[in-house]
Amino acid sequence: MGRGKIEIKRIENTTSRQVTFCKRRNGLLKKAYELSVLCDAEIALVIFSTRGRLYEYSNSSIRSTIERYKKACSNSPNSSSTVEVNSHQYYQQEAAKLRHQIQILQNANKHLMGEALSNLTAKELKQLENRLERGIARIRSKKHEQLFAEIEYMQKREADLQNDNMHLRAKIADSERAQQANIVSGGTELDALPTFDSRNYYHVSMLDAASHYSHHQDQTTLHLGYEIKADPAAKNLL
Repeated sequence: MGRGKIEIKRIENTTSRQVTFCKRRNGLLKKAYELSVLCDAEIALVIFSTRGRLYEYSNSSIRSTIERYKKACSNSPNSSSTVEVNSHQYYQQEAAKLRHQIQILQNANKHLMGEALSNLTAKELKQLENRLERGIARIRSKKHEQLFAEIEYMQKREADLQNDNMHLRAKIADSERAQQANIVSGGTELDALPTFDSRNYYHVSMLDAASHYSHHQDQTTLHLGYEIKADPAAKNLL
């Protein structure tokens, strides 16, 4: 059995496209070499990859072959019209490819939204179902990851707030203890001051006045030359 016929279109997978480019580039260079040797043809081959890398082959010289090509094109009367027709056909082909790719993407988007499913076979519907399930699994995994990250952040925030609360409580307790210490020290100073009692002050003053009066009376008696004798009756009255 030979190889199956493949559709000639752009390969979407980057890895597969690069592998195919390397294989077919080498094959094209080999064919150009064989053609130049077998048929004694002047061949110039120039290839630019998608990354801008240059690959070339020529059995004589690339520059001389290009100059020969320019002369051949300038001598041909319909060269300009031929180039214009070829470029127009090329642009038409590229535009058709782009429209086809846009149509494929639009249909795929409709299928993902659950629309335009009537033309799909059972196999295509099964593939679409598997694709949607894989997409939903990735979406749920991402959602759970974000939820876990948010929960972890909130737990960390709660711990920080609890630490701040404990720190504030400790500050308030220290402030209250300092206020109580100030009140106690102030009360001790007030207790140390002497208390005033009017009764004691009046009693002491009366005794001082009586002693002062009796001393004054004794001086007056001595000055007048009298001598007071003690009277037993007066003592009894007193």
